[in-house]
Amino acid sequence: MKIGLVTPYIYPLPGGVNAHVRYLYENLWARGHEVRIISSTHGPQKSSEGDVIRLGWGFSVPTNGSVGTLTISHRYRSLVRDVLERERFDLLHFHEPFVPFLSLMLLLESRCVNVATFHAYSGWSPSYEFGKRMLGGFAGRLHGRIAVSAAARHFINRYFPGDYKVIPNGVDLQRFQAVRPMPRWQDGTPNILFVGRLEERKGLLHLLKAYRVLQQQGRRCRLLVVGAGPQEREARRYIATRRLRGVELLGRVSDEDKARYFATADVYVSPATGQESFGIVLLEAMAAGAPIVCSDIHGYKGVVHRGQQALLVPPRDHRALVDAISALLDDPLLRARMGEAGRQRARQFSWENITAKVDDYYAFVIRRLASQRALPAGYHAAIPASPRPSGSEAVAIPVGVDRRYLSRALAPDGAPARDGSTTDRQE
Repeated sequence: MKIGLVTPYIYPLPGGVNAHVRYLYENLWARGHEVRIISSTHGPQKSSEGDVIRLGWGFSVPTNGSVGTLTISHRYRSLVRDVLERERFDLLHFHEPFVPFLSLMLLLESRCVNVATFHAYSGWSPSYEFGKRMLGGFAGRLHGRIAVSAAARHFINRYFPGDYKVIPNGVDLQRFQAVRPMPRWQDGTPNILFVGRLEERKGLLHLLKAYRVLQQQGRRCRLLVVGAGPQEREARRYIATRRLRGVELLGRVSDEDKARYFATADVYVSPATGQESFGIVLLEAMAAGAPIVCSDIHGYKGVVHRGQQALLVPPRDHRALVDAISALLDDPLLRARMGEAGRQRARQFSWENITAKVDDYYAFVIRRLASQRALPAGYHAAIPASPRPSGSEAVAIPVGVDRRYLSRALAPDGAPARDGSTTDRQE
């Protein structure tokens, strides 16, 4: 198929959704599809860069305790129509489809199969609460819906009820294999690592409070902080006024260096306060074999298992962070056991496995539309074959039998089949 991956955020700037899109792009190509990425322009980027198509102008706005992107253009509709006419996609895969206005305009003009992935989680969204009636028509144009976690599914289903397939985020396992730690921090002092955007919901100040208690207790340890963001000035002020020693604010780092910092960590800590739908950073820590201390929040509990790969603590509770970090620093065998359990679990989230699940879901949605005689006019690819029956259910097709007749005969409940394809129930 020809697939367009639509991200409302400015690709390839760092972020969880853009990373998800990048790995889907690479692995869908590896599975034989032709893929483009559709994003917006923000600064000096070219309107087209290889398989990246840019439409409109994006600028940053605060949203859900973080920073999002709003994309606008004075001639959006004509730009969108030109791209869709030129590219002739079989399927558009929208990531956060209701972020204005790139995804909404593409969804409005799309004449192909539309699938969406919902990444976000929040306790309550005023924009969805007050905009759900206006967005209901756009939601009705989606043929398939994916959520990255049960928490994300629960959140979006509150405003746009429907059938959601949970397919989690993935991790690039190779990036964390055979990685050398940072020599500078290999001096015998245990390293506590934080990786994330410096904003309130990531909880860095709660970790700094915990680190202060660890120092007051006389523990020998170091805190490495990777990331940047609006809370950096407040964090620096806290460090200076409390005279904290051994805190290294490292700013943004490359993907290669980030993998090396994970390899350097004796304990990885994610003290997020909430509104996390999944926790990609936990996958990265597990892939690197780092034992984890993290908040006991909905989005994280689907990634790690309590007491196996991580110690979970109540959010915003720096005393609980102190106890959990101390337990790991005091027990090298526990750290080794949890690190190995993390490596084993991370394999389930390889991007090859996750992309295969997404590809299978595409096929299911297309077969379902075909069985209902509802495939959009813009879909031109072959209809994916149904999964092969296994064991005693396998059906041998004799030589000379008309397969179109056989597919109709095997269609459940007399459902019509299109172009010789069998019809499917929910998979």
